Amino acid sequence: MFPAPSFFSLFPDFLRVLVVNLLNLDKLKSEVQSRYGVDPSTIQIVRAPYRICPLGAHIDHQLGPVTAIVIDRAVYLAFAPSGSSKVRLASQTFQGEISFSIEKVPPKDAESWANYACGAVAALQSTHPLDEGIVGVTAGQITEGGLSSSAAIGVAYLMAFEAVNGLDVSPEENIEFDRLIENEYLGLRNGILDQSAIILSRDRNLTVIDCKTVSHHLVPQSDTMPPFSILVAYSGVKDALVSTGYNTRVDECAEAARSLLHAVGRDDDKPLLGNITQEEYEEQGGKLSGDPAKRAKHFFTESARVTAGIEAWERGDLLHFGQLISESGRSSVENYESGSEPLIDLYNILVETDGVYGARFSGGGFRGCSIALVDPAKAEAAAEHIVARYAAKQPERAAQSDGVLICHTADGAGMM
Repeated sequence: MFPAPSFFSLFPDFLRVLVVNLLNLDKLKSEVQSRYGVDPSTIQIVRAPYRICPLGAHIDHQLGPVTAIVIDRAVYLAFAPSGSSKVRLASQTFQGEISFSIEKVPPKDAESWANYACGAVAALQSTHPLDEGIVGVTAGQITEGGLSSSAAIGVAYLMAFEAVNGLDVSPEENIEFDRLIENEYLGLRNGILDQSAIILSRDRNLTVIDCKTVSHHLVPQSDTMPPFSILVAYSGVKDALVSTGYNTRVDECAEAARSLLHAVGRDDDKPLLGNITQEEYEEQGGKLSGDPAKRAKHFFTESARVTAGIEAWERGDLLHFGQLISESGRSSVENYESGSEPLIDLYNILVETDGVYGARFSGGGFRGCSIALVDPAKAEAAAEHIVARYAAKQPERAAQSDGVLICHTADGAGMM
C-alpha cells in the first residue's frame, strides 16, 4: 500500500497521489537494492494501472463490445535481472517471498500469491525462450477486487520478464499473454477486457474494445464534456473470483447461444452470444426461457448501451453517459443476476448520491467495489455520504472495507 502522509491532505487529490507515488517509488527501488543486493542502475519500475468498465459489463467473454478507462491507481513492480534463471519476489501487500526457477514453473497454488508471476513465465515461454529471471518487490494501492488488479499484476510481470530478456513484444501480444495467464494457467474464463484496457488505454480517452474482432480504438473526451472524477467505493467483500458464480454465468450464456444458433441453423458456430446478430436475437429470443433468457437479454441490451454510450461520450453528454452506466448496473442485477447483496446495496447508495452521474458495480459484481462518475465539486461530500450510508446498511462489511477513493483517468501500463 502507499499510505499518504497527513501533510499531503492539504493538496488536491490528484496532486497528492502523484507526489506520494514519486516518494514511495524511490523507497520501492531502495527495498529491491537492500533486499537483493543488486546494482541500483539495473532496477526498473513498471506501472500497471487499474481499470473501470463504464459500459460493456459481463459481455467481453461473449465477444461483445466493451468500454474501459484506467485510473490513477496502479500496481507497481520494481525489478532487476536476477543474473540466473531464479525468480525471487517480495511484496508490500502480501506475506512471504516468492522463489522459483523459470526452468521449472510450479503449478497453480490456490494459497500462493506466486500464481501471476508463474503464469507470466508460462505464458511467455509458450512462444519465447526465457533465459533471465528477476528479483523484485511489488506494491499496490488497492487491496480489494473489482478493478482488475489481477490482470494488472499479470501485465506488470510480463513487462518485467520481457525487459530483462530483451523481448520486443507488441501490445496485442501482451494482451494474449495475459489472457493465457488467466485462462490457461489459472483456469478463469474471462475475456480480454481487463488486459486490453490496462495496456491500451490513454488519459482522457474512452477505450472501446471489440472482443469479436479483437480490435480497439480510442474515443477522445469531448472538450464540451463537463469534468468528472471517479469514485471507487469498496464493499469489504474479498472472495476470490474463481469461488463465485462467474463461471456459472458463462455456462448460462453458452446455453442461450446454443439455442439461438440452433434456431437460425448455425449449430456449428461456437456457442457465444456475440455470434448472434441483434436482428436474429429479436426474431428468436422469445424461444429462450429461464436463466439463459435473462443472460441473453443482458448481453444484447448491454451491447446497445455501449453503442449509445460511445455516441454520448463523443458529443460530451455526461448526463446521458452516466444514465447508461446506471442502467448497465441495473441490468447486471436483474438480468445477469450478478453481484452479492453488499455490492448491490453499494450500487443503490451510489445511484442516489448527490453529484453522481452514473454508477455500477465493477468486475464480476460478486466482490470488490462499485464505481461511479461524479461531479468533482461534490466528490468529497459524496464520498462521506457513501461511507456513512454503507456503514448503516452493511456495518460488518463496511468495517472490512477500504472506504471510498476519489480517482481520475490515466494512461495505460508502461515502464517508468
